[in-house]
Amino acid sequence: MPEAQPLRPHDPRRLGSYELTGRLGAGGQGTVFLGAAPDGAPVAVKLLRVQFDDDDTARSRFVREAAAARQVARFCTAQILDADVAGDSPYLVSEYVPGPALSRQVSREGPISGGALDRLAVSTASALTAIHRAGIVHRDLKPHNVLLGPDGPRVIDFGLSRALDAASAVTSRAVGTPAYMAPEQVAGGDVAEPSDVFAWGATMTYAATGRPPFGADSIPAVIYRVLHHEPELGDPADGLDGELRGLVEAALSKDPAHRPTAAQLLLRLVGHEEAFAPASPAPSHRGRAPSRPTPTRTGPEPPAWTPCRPPRRSPAQGTATRRTRRTRRRRPR
Repeated sequence: MPEAQPLRPHDPRRLGSYELTGRLGAGGQGTVFLGAAPDGAPVAVKLLRVQFDDDDTARSRFVREAAAARQVARFCTAQILDADVAGDSPYLVSEYVPGPALSRQVSREGPISGGALDRLAVSTASALTAIHRAGIVHRDLKPHNVLLGPDGPRVIDFGLSRALDAASAVTSRAVGTPAYMAPEQVAGGDVAEPSDVFAWGATMTYAATGRPPFGADSIPAVIYRVLHHEPELGDPADGLDGELRGLVEAALSKDPAHRPTAAQLLLRLVGHEEAFAPASPAPSHRGRAPSRPTPTRTGPEPPAWTPCRPPRRSPAQGTATRRTRRTRRRRPR
């Protein structure tokens, strides 16, 4: 997280049992403060922009979603520690990770490459695997939600988007950031684990190239490219190459069924080639979008479809053929 800034005059000084000591940032979901737990440990406290009013059902749903988020394994994530929705200032408390967001690091220092890029890929795939295993869909994975802590990358804000939906957030904006949203998400379809895998591919592309795979200009233009264009992964010589490039291309498939799972990504990244086999990427040229591979599934899985065969022509179609009539040789009498 960025360094804490002084509290502003209208900022709260305490939320529940947590003393607030600085401001870490603000976004569409709320404002994040640096706080101190009762035992003095530093924590991140997010004051949420939601309104429950008298909707007890929404409060209960929010509590359930927050409780599920607390069950996510702690490795490679910033653990959810506490949540309070009883008062007029609902908030979530999570582990404080001292370190910059991936978005800030890349904008300041440039793209990531080599072993650092591989470690980032493994850590974020591990985090998604743990999040999905807990039955949660992140729904807003992006470089801003990946913190580069002293002990390695950590994914934050998992499960928060669904919890805010349950709480009837006052904002009407779409959950997620278009440059990192899957086609089914920007189209208003079902958002499930494959959508997070797509966001992982887009995040890795940003980390390796310094730009999202579908651009970062106007929202309508980005959404159109997400739906209809192939991703721009840059020249392999510039960073995103080899096996990781093939996995990113597979993760960015337009069809959710063609994407690997987070667990398959993790296993493949640590050397289990049988977990998932992306197609070999075609040579890429600068300025030209590489073709999207069709992943090859391993194992004795029967195909869900049969190839189309050209229809047979009936004798009545096409050019009529002449029929020859056999004649018998007459024997001489």
